Amino acid sequence: MAEQIHDHNAWTHGHLYLGAGHSEAERRTQIVVTATAIFMAVEIAAGVALRSMALLADGVHMATHVGALGLAAGAYVLARRHAENARFTFGSGKFGDLAAFTSAVVLGLIALGLLCESVYRLFEPVTIRFAQALPIAGVGLAVNLASALLLRTPHAHGHEGPHHDHNLRAAYIHVLADAATSVFAIIALAAGWFWGVRALDPIVGIVGATVIASWAYGLIRDCALVLLDAEDDPELAKDIRAMIEKEMNAQVSDLHLWRLGPGHRGLIVSLLSPDQLTAERIRSALRTRYANLSHVTVEVAICADCAP
Repeated sequence: MAEQIHDHNAWTHGHLYLGAGHSEAERRTQIVVTATAIFMAVEIAAGVALRSMALLADGVHMATHVGALGLAAGAYVLARRHAENARFTFGSGKFGDLAAFTSAVVLGLIALGLLCESVYRLFEPVTIRFAQALPIAGVGLAVNLASALLLRTPHAHGHEGPHHDHNLRAAYIHVLADAATSVFAIIALAAGWFWGVRALDPIVGIVGATVIASWAYGLIRDCALVLLDAEDDPELAKDIRAMIEKEMNAQVSDLHLWRLGPGHRGLIVSLLSPDQLTAERIRSALRTRYANLSHVTVEVAICADCAP
């Protein structure tokens, strides 16, 4: 017998799963990518001309987050344009995760190339024009700090944190890493200029490559889990299961919880109930308690001998 419903909104809904601050994030990334792209070109050119591996590492590292931010900005645009496209079964919220995953793979390759060049310079040193390179590194640090302030988002607490926008959050963390690399470059250049410690320059290049590789690995791991629809939050899934079994007196036989986009999760749950428990009641209870469950599918089988 078909289930009688009392709220048609539980059955008819859209699939708009963009982050709460999607438009603002898009605007911020566009501003930052433009500003940093300009200085990136200046710093890389200066690193080559002045033969500073630390300066070049900082410029290439800046290029990595220019690329990441460029992909992020494009992903925001595509996600917005396709938000109502029915071909995307669960919305377009994962465009950002796909862009972040792609940029992270590229960054890993860049880190490998930078590491090789830095090691080579360690054993085959070249003359570096420290006096000219040092001010450029200082300006690079200022650009990175300004970008970090622009991309900074408040860190909320709870299951969703800062809505896990991998585009914006990864860009923010990457800009901070870039700022740290700029600090290392300034230290290396100052040491070479004032005290003649020339080996520190390629060593900083190695450190910069390590920072890029570490960031790339973490982002690849996190985005891959999202793209593969891995269980988004094991603790939340456990909490949902306990709520259904203890408060609804039903036995959960199957539960899938995954990320649809920043601030949005999907849930499919199948359960056995000894009572005439309706899917509508379960859905309503779940949506009331867990605000970020944007797409909820519930299947109920009545089984008199299946009490949890």
